Amino acid sequence: MSSEIAIRARHVSKCFQTYERPKDRLIQGLYLLAARLAPPWSERLRQRAAARAKQYWALHDISFELKKGETLGIIGRNGSGKSTLLQILCGTLNPTQGEIEVHGRVAALLELGSGFNTEYTGRENVYLNGQLLGLSKKEIDQRLESIIAFADIGDFIDQPVKIYSSGMFVRLAFAVIAHVDADILVIDEALAVGDAFFTQKCMRFLRSFMEKGTILFVSHDSGAVKNLCKHALWLEKGHMQQIGSAKDVTESYLQAYYESMRGTNASTRMRAAVAPKPIADKDRKDSRLDWIKRSNLRNDIQIFEFDPNAKDFGTKESEITSVEFLDEAGAPLAWIVGGEAVSLRIQTFAHHDIDSPIVGFYIKDRLGQVLFGDNTYLTYCEEPLYAGAGTTLTAEFCFIMPILPKGEYSVCAAIASGTPEAHRQLQWIHDAMILKSETSHIATGLVGVPMQKIEITTSIHYSANETEEASAK
Repeated sequence: MSSEIAIRARHVSKCFQTYERPKDRLIQGLYLLAARLAPPWSERLRQRAAARAKQYWALHDISFELKKGETLGIIGRNGSGKSTLLQILCGTLNPTQGEIEVHGRVAALLELGSGFNTEYTGRENVYLNGQLLGLSKKEIDQRLESIIAFADIGDFIDQPVKIYSSGMFVRLAFAVIAHVDADILVIDEALAVGDAFFTQKCMRFLRSFMEKGTILFVSHDSGAVKNLCKHALWLEKGHMQQIGSAKDVTESYLQAYYESMRGTNASTRMRAAVAPKPIADKDRKDSRLDWIKRSNLRNDIQIFEFDPNAKDFGTKESEITSVEFLDEAGAPLAWIVGGEAVSLRIQTFAHHDIDSPIVGFYIKDRLGQVLFGDNTYLTYCEEPLYAGAGTTLTAEFCFIMPILPKGEYSVCAAIASGTPEAHRQLQWIHDAMILKSETSHIATGLVGVPMQKIEITTSIHYSANETEEASAK
């Protein structure tokens, strides 16, 4: 039924005209004017006008349907027509051929800074952009504080946006479209700009929006498309190469990309390129870390400090006070080498009595995809622990840090009580700590890391009076 369709494209094509010289555009305009003034010679004049320009077809015969509540990822290399298709869907361009149907309010984040006046302040641009997206001034007034809080650009909200960085532009633009009650969101490479904290915030919003709205998401990152979208459309030089499940389409796209870059035997050569060099017998007693230090495949991962004020939720009956990485000797780490044996230590403080505490963590990439994680439940499920008020719980997870592709990652830390199936969330910190992989010659996917050791130790904090009483006894 048409009432279930959010977007329908029928045989959409788009042609642009290009000119070798600026005067060709003027001459073409004169020919077209003459064609209107002299109908008997109009056909010949139009032919001469057409000869002054070259045609560039950015899109060829694109057809698809997107139902309400679905998410479509659009992938393709630069120049494949992705942005042109989005502009047609948003109404900023008209198709040369074909038809577009859009049912619902559309909020789009296309080119960086589109819809902004660079001379206006951020606050003034919120009103400008919000009204362009269909909000009244009264509605913007009601949502202004929430928009400013989402953008999180501080005092720059009252500064001209011409001094903004690209990340600040995206923060403000995304904050506006997140508050316009749209039915359809159109996102064009917006998450490629900005820090890991804001990207995580955007991904949480998009996943929440997916429960009720429709999303068109353009990205070069096939992992982001596969993670966020149910369906995907692959464009190649303006032609629709494939449409289907996000997994199938992205895999076909990556295969074609590597074959075009390295030939049909790319995968074989890639395996050969990353294969470790043979290790001589005399070196086989060396540790894994020593091998990595000598290898040309070194993977350095920078660790940023624990942020206790990061976005969180929970009852706060127990709060996380520390998250840190340690080496095998128990010393805090500021850098990790991929493949190194490490421990992740999470300390929590119980404000109330806690039955069956569970401490856990996830490590996520910049798009919120969980790479790996674990918790303490299985280790202590047969003999559940008890943490009285004033107790510090210290959970330690020992594992081999995987080799991470270049990029930013975050550690999510949590403490709950009960079981994984039935528990009470005491505190969950989304981005407790940021990791940054600086260099890597390894291309890896999502990983699962088995824990080598998991244990909890407890210590009770006494007040000064309790300490004196204990000493007297």
